[in-house]
Amino acid sequence: MSVNFKRGSVTALAAVAALSLTLSACGSEEASSAGGSSSAGGAGVQCDGKLQLKGSGSTAQANAMTVFKNAFGQDCSSSNVDYSGNGSGQGITEFTSGLTNFAGSDSPLNADQAKKAEDKCGSPALNLPLVFGPIAVAYKLDGVTLNLSAPTLAKIFTGKITKWNAPEIAAENKGAALPDKDITVVFRSDESGTTENFQKYLAAAAPEDWAADKSGKAFKGGVGQGASGNSQVAATVNKADGTVTYTEWSFAKAQKLQIANIITSAGPEAVTLSAESVGKTIAAAKFKTPGSKDLVLDTAGFYKPTTAGAYPIVLATYEIVCSKNSDPELAKGLKTFLKVAASKSTQDQLADKGYAPIPDSFRTTLNESIDSIQ
Repeated sequence: MSVNFKRGSVTALAAVAALSLTLSACGSEEASSAGGSSSAGGAGVQCDGKLQLKGSGSTAQANAMTVFKNAFGQDCSSSNVDYSGNGSGQGITEFTSGLTNFAGSDSPLNADQAKKAEDKCGSPALNLPLVFGPIAVAYKLDGVTLNLSAPTLAKIFTGKITKWNAPEIAAENKGAALPDKDITVVFRSDESGTTENFQKYLAAAAPEDWAADKSGKAFKGGVGQGASGNSQVAATVNKADGTVTYTEWSFAKAQKLQIANIITSAGPEAVTLSAESVGKTIAAAKFKTPGSKDLVLDTAGFYKPTTAGAYPIVLATYEIVCSKNSDPELAKGLKTFLKVAASKSTQDQLADKGYAPIPDSFRTTLNESIDSIQ
């Protein structure tokens, strides 16, 4: 499968979800030197600069991060990435406070965060979308395959629908043997870009049932039990029949959870979460500032697709990096790591983790931004 990405619009010619991860850093005194080896790694990059890097943030990136860290270690001796998956909000806070070299985030920086990042960096920060992670509506309901629309999901996650055999669910699952069982909502208790994107989807696709002010990184549904991080919400659902949550696809797969098919505005058939259905969604995406090295995506079109078979809940995950670093050796090390992470040999390892490798054409755009880091 091939995907063709163009500057200004992300065009998928074959259905595949583009995911990748970049880890970069603003000039931090905490970055330690790894000797600045100049030998080429297995990904064909020069292992230059400080190769001991520290970051934190998005848990949606955690499984991809392990792949990147291992590839970095194999390609560049004496290298390491210390990454803590503690949530996007905490990751950005630690980055703007100078505690880490980079932040992983499920959303680009907002205006206030961008100002703090620029103050910390001494230059504007870059938002680099290196992992496209579909958000799964994951549940445990033995023997039942579910189709769910945005309005029905909004009612479930606000407590308006409390039983799995409710009329709204029955209407979308004709012929299914739905149990007379209570629905237990599990939500992210920590601030999360996964929550923010899920709530943006509900507000866009079901505005009558999910008010626009129910947005942000904190869950606003008002019902259910909380768990911190993608891994914990998925594990919590796996423990009890009748539970439901929203979580990044790789974590739902890791727990072998059931995943709902989503009824979209492009209907009428419910859309199964797959690399193909996510690829159709990404085809509609555009960069907010075409030609910029800051690769913020305009994802509004994700939530109400016009293409049949496009999966609507897609999370573009970013690495937050400084465009200029006070330490040139740190800048070299960051670029080395990012090139390893974006390389085909590394990306090809992501498929089993719930991600899809980035295509060569998008890698070109991404590498242009990585090369611009100073």
